[in-house]
Amino acid sequence: MVKSLKKLNKQLEGSLLTDKLHKNIYATDASVYRKIPIGVAYPKSKSDIKRLVTYANQHQISLIPRTAGTSLAGQCVGDGLVVDVSKHFTQILDYDKEQKQITVQPGVIRDDLNRYVQADGLFFGPNTSTANRCMIGGMVGNNSSGTTSIRYGVTRDKVVRLQTILSDGDEVVFEAVSTDVFKQKTNLNSVEGNIYKMIFNTFSKTEVKQEIIKEFPNADIHRRNTGYAIDELLKFELFGGTEKTINLAKVLCGSEGTLAFTTEITLQLDDVPPKQNVMVASHFHSVQECMESVVVAMKHQLYNCELMDKIILDCTKSIRSQQENRTFLEGDPAAVLMLEVAADTIEDAQQQADALITDLESHGFGYAHPKVTGVKINGIHDLRKAGLGALGNLIGDKKAVACIEDTAVSLSDLPNFIADFSKMMKEFNQQAVYYAHAGAGEIHLRPILNLKQTHDVNLFRTITTRVAQLVKQYKGSLSGEHGDGIVRAEFIPMMIGEKNFAILKQLKETFDPNYIFNKGKIINPFPMDKALRYEVDRMEPEINTLMDFTENQGILRLAEQCNGSGDCRKSVAAGGTMCPSYRATKNEKDTTRARANALREVLTNNNAKNKFDDKTLKKVFDLCISCKACASECPSNVDVSILKAEFLYQYQEVNGYSFRSKLFAKINNINEQLVVFSGLINMFNNTLLAKKILGISTKRTLPSLKRFTLTQWIRNNQEKLQLENPIKNVYFFNDEFTNFYDVQIGIDTIELLHQLNYQVVFLEHEQSGRALISKGFLKEAKEVANINIEVFSQVINPENALIGVEPSAILSFRDEYLRLSNDKEKAQQIAVNTFTIEEFISKEIALGNIQSNVFTQENKELKIHVHCHQKSLSNSKHTFDMLNIVPNYKVTLLNTGCCGMAGSFGYEQEHYEVSMQMGEDTLFPKVRNLANDTLIIASGTSCRHQIKDGTQRESLHAVTVLRQALA
Repeated sequence: MVKSLKKLNKQLEGSLLTDKLHKNIYATDASVYRKIPIGVAYPKSKSDIKRLVTYANQHQISLIPRTAGTSLAGQCVGDGLVVDVSKHFTQILDYDKEQKQITVQPGVIRDDLNRYVQADGLFFGPNTSTANRCMIGGMVGNNSSGTTSIRYGVTRDKVVRLQTILSDGDEVVFEAVSTDVFKQKTNLNSVEGNIYKMIFNTFSKTEVKQEIIKEFPNADIHRRNTGYAIDELLKFELFGGTEKTINLAKVLCGSEGTLAFTTEITLQLDDVPPKQNVMVASHFHSVQECMESVVVAMKHQLYNCELMDKIILDCTKSIRSQQENRTFLEGDPAAVLMLEVAADTIEDAQQQADALITDLESHGFGYAHPKVTGVKINGIHDLRKAGLGALGNLIGDKKAVACIEDTAVSLSDLPNFIADFSKMMKEFNQQAVYYAHAGAGEIHLRPILNLKQTHDVNLFRTITTRVAQLVKQYKGSLSGEHGDGIVRAEFIPMMIGEKNFAILKQLKETFDPNYIFNKGKIINPFPMDKALRYEVDRMEPEINTLMDFTENQGILRLAEQCNGSGDCRKSVAAGGTMCPSYRATKNEKDTTRARANALREVLTNNNAKNKFDDKTLKKVFDLCISCKACASECPSNVDVSILKAEFLYQYQEVNGYSFRSKLFAKINNINEQLVVFSGLINMFNNTLLAKKILGISTKRTLPSLKRFTLTQWIRNNQEKLQLENPIKNVYFFNDEFTNFYDVQIGIDTIELLHQLNYQVVFLEHEQSGRALISKGFLKEAKEVANINIEVFSQVINPENALIGVEPSAILSFRDEYLRLSNDKEKAQQIAVNTFTIEEFISKEIALGNIQSNVFTQENKELKIHVHCHQKSLSNSKHTFDMLNIVPNYKVTLLNTGCCGMAGSFGYEQEHYEVSMQMGEDTLFPKVRNLANDTLIIASGTSCRHQIKDGTQRESLHAVTVLRQALA
């Protein structure tokens, strides 16, 4: 097999990888399953896919189609060959504005498609919680729905045409055809002909149609994905329906890639909703009361009717980026129903909202009904979207497991169904999670289980079986929008009846006689309680770490918090920062998810004395730039920068530390010795010889050592910096970057505070240790951290703040120091009273201690790019608020991702190109478009150097600009 795969790789325009790393990171998706594939193919063309189909037939293997890999039911895992189209099949091929139709390749991201057509007032309606990274191919595979289905339908309703490659390698288009064309196709001597012939012969029988009507879910349930959608065929006039055409694309939609391989998708678009909308966020004391209110609420013309329960809401408490979005909450509701109305005028929308509230209150439903408008609505939607990933925040081995979360019933049955479900959960001593699409009769219900233990694995099957029986009792759909996959496929015969299931099997074998397409899904399914992500009843690996992972119950469990939701794959246009390296390469191995999964695999299965001693980890962490975006943007808060630092330390302890790593990590110590020779050092550093010796890109300019340090300036000026009646004392942290390179910024900070009447206090302290941490020199970093904690613990408290200039340095007190310190109590006391200069000044402005009248009246335009650590561990708004105090300054936060420099990363020869690509994603183009007289503000020293190298524009620290603005 290995030889034949290598031969196949040579025949492909794309590529095929069979290394251990790629097989491990593609062994999982967002489900509970893990199956090691034989390899991963990245086809570039239809010809590549045909070659893969031929190979699969010849070698009797399965092709597992994959786009973003966010499937919850295990659709994207298997022991065959994963075919990832997310890298190359990403083009929009055709757009017919008049017909409101668009043709795309399966790797086009849903939100990117909508950005493409939004100027014409159109959009693709189905809207999943993963819309900023999920792809149209996956949405067709699952027949995705999302929040908008109550108004705009599901993906199946929007599919016009599918261009596919069948199991015999033929390219076939499935679209609406008339009776005459349908009959003509039955005469074709091919797989396509066999499909039409089988459908004609089977569905012409009265007893077949009667059995489908009898056993399939209620017709008013529009979220229905159980098995194949053969009930759609009964709408055709040839089979007793009223429609003049038949479109087999409707059957392929929701088939999870088990019938054909789709290469092009034509979709019907809708007009965008009215622009004026109001959300009524109704609060309830119980989930049952909430369910009963849905029937009343849905009598109004709602655009959204979504549920979040207390467990989901409590999970979002720990997501930094969601705190602002939680402000609408009143008290501690057991459930919140998000009810959205829309109209052409805000007055009309408000009237609709008021009528809705009046109706709910007249029925006695809800204890609070706050109305939300404008951008705050998007914030609440973001909160809901974060809910699914946030479930990964449950610390420990018990997780909210996706197995019964996709049930859909008729709206009139929803209260009774939920009541029966809740009663059942009590029998199992379960507190389930209630979440999502109440208005569609679909609540994402999740039991809390530990799938590392036999007892809970047995419960996993038992609960799923009982719920399937309950759903069948209500004639509902077990798979509403997330698909059957592995977790629910076993129950399809129960849900639709054995006779109908036999037809599904016949259909599969007509499309795919050799079972080459996504084996183990829908037909002849894999067992739902086998091939789980974790070995059951395993002995937990003993892993010793230098940093403290107690709050995560160990480093392995921190890695295991990644549930595969794939937020790290969102496109650049979606905003945010995570994940810069994936955005630059579009390779799965460079995602946050891949790094967490790779570490989990190695720590679990590596039998070496030092479990971190694995070259695949070195490869997967190589492009992680420790930006910390994952610490705030990942719903599961998997901070990969911490994982990388610990890995580097452990790996280098066995394999040694390189000369260049030592040089960068200990640059503070070196600078202390060489600062007196700064002129000579600066000349030498920027020679080709020096850069080659150091492994630095010859295209880089290295920062210059200043001729005196900030420490020296402070000593020379300390007397004149004394104040008689200061507003308060602040302790200044003189980090190693400011001390040696950005001396003037340090001076600006001290003099600004002095002139604003703050007494700046200086203590002798150690460097921050930022470079030591980033290069994995954790023993030295731990020593530095403990010295600094001891120095400042006696003076830093709520009255005396510790402030710093360089975000990555000062924020170490709030982040890594908590894991490195010997005295957690002292470290925490300092952490909560440590601030960036921007945080401190914006806080003082809010307190009224700094007034705008002390600043210039001059007009200037300022654009701000914020350091990644500041975005993650602080808030970009602090810089905005700080500069906005100047009366006539027009201040704007640039929506930029990571600059790409990341300390030494961008200087290193092998990383230069990808570093610059990260900059090109958002930062460089926006900077180049700025007017020459616009001031560019960048808080990080790395950011300022990257902007200079990438755009030849100078940028300033905010504190320098504010000091210059003093009247």
